[in-house]
Amino acid sequence: LPLVRRLSLYDAACQIAQEIAEKIQERNRYQRNGESSAKLNVIIRSSLQNLSEKISQLKELLLRAVSTHQITQLEGDRRQNLVDDLLTRQKQLQASYKNEGTEPDVIRSSLMTGGVKRGVTNPWLLEESEETRGLGFDDLRQQQRRIIEEQDAGLDALSSIISRQKQMGQEIGNELDEQNEIIDDLTNLVENTDDKLRNQTRHVKMVDKKSTSCG
Repeated sequence: LPLVRRLSLYDAACQIAQEIAEKIQERNRYQRNGESSAKLNVIIRSSLQNLSEKISQLKELLLRAVSTHQITQLEGDRRQNLVDDLLTRQKQLQASYKNEGTEPDVIRSSLMTGGVKRGVTNPWLLEESEETRGLGFDDLRQQQRRIIEEQDAGLDALSSIISRQKQMGQEIGNELDEQNEIIDDLTNLVENTDDKLRNQTRHVKMVDKKSTSCG
């Protein structure tokens, strides 16, 4: 019901904006022809008030839908832009109504864009997914809870993978430290062996020299 109500209000607001543009255009034509436009002015003034009330209702319903998580914040921002566009058109039409006898571009623009025509997708529902369309508040809340639980499970799995990778990194680091110690020991052993070998070589040379001298 809230979704149907918001959609109906948005459609009605667009239709009223189009009708106001048409009435202002008709009023201006009457004035150019010297005919009385008092009746049309009353209708336009009443329609502008009606449009303002519907925009206020749309704002209130949209705020409630976002605050109760019936729609996402991203979707709420998109629909807020639609409401802001309506509010801009309402202000432009108000200015056109006061500026009697003129037909600014806003009138032609409103006549072209105002209202929801048959077969045209309503922008209010442009981003509404098949999964959430027609669901009530409790269903939406349950679906959101399920999505959050799935996301939490995914985050837990990711955290477990990162923890294992961290442990593996620590084990690899420890093993590298042990291998470096072994390499250091081998280096020292080789150096000691090399020193002994040089000493033995010098000793052999000395013995050989003495043997030669004696001979």
